[in-house]
Amino acid sequence: MRIVLQKVSEAGVDVLDEATGKQDPTFEPKHIGIGYMLLVGVADTDGDEQIRWLVHKIANLRVFEDEAGKMNLSLKDVGGAILSISQFTLFANVRRGNRPSFIDAGEPTHAERVWHEFDDALRAEGLEVQEGRFGSHMRVTLTNDGPVTIVFDTDELMAKHK
Repeated sequence: MRIVLQKVSEAGVDVLDEATGKQDPTFEPKHIGIGYMLLVGVADTDGDEQIRWLVHKIANLRVFEDEAGKMNLSLKDVGGAILSISQFTLFANVRRGNRPSFIDAGEPTHAERVWHEFDDALRAEGLEVQEGRFGSHMRVTLTNDGPVTIVFDTDELMAKHK
């Protein structure tokens, strides 16, 4: 899995109707205050092990300032929330040519299932999680706080810690 985590003071998502380009009335826009906006990419090899590892890291990540101004508090400590957006383009391969290849992105049925299981595992940690809509054209807004942006890649990170 690949995740881009951005610490935000606020973030939101709405889904655009493919035909009109306007807000899809069947999707209730989601909004969070302080917390994380996660762009989540899933590969076909991703499953329970990657989910457990990432949930532990993200739930316990200390990037919020304490009273001394040091990054020492977690999302739970500050009562923050998560906005999770499925993002297959995190697996874009741009080595050749100018048009990205997405061959490394997970098969859609698998990717959607793993993404929802990941979000549910975050909820099981006591975190509030709002979601975009899988496979849809979305408009995501955020105010990056810090800015703090961290990239997680389970292929790289888990291999180093085994």
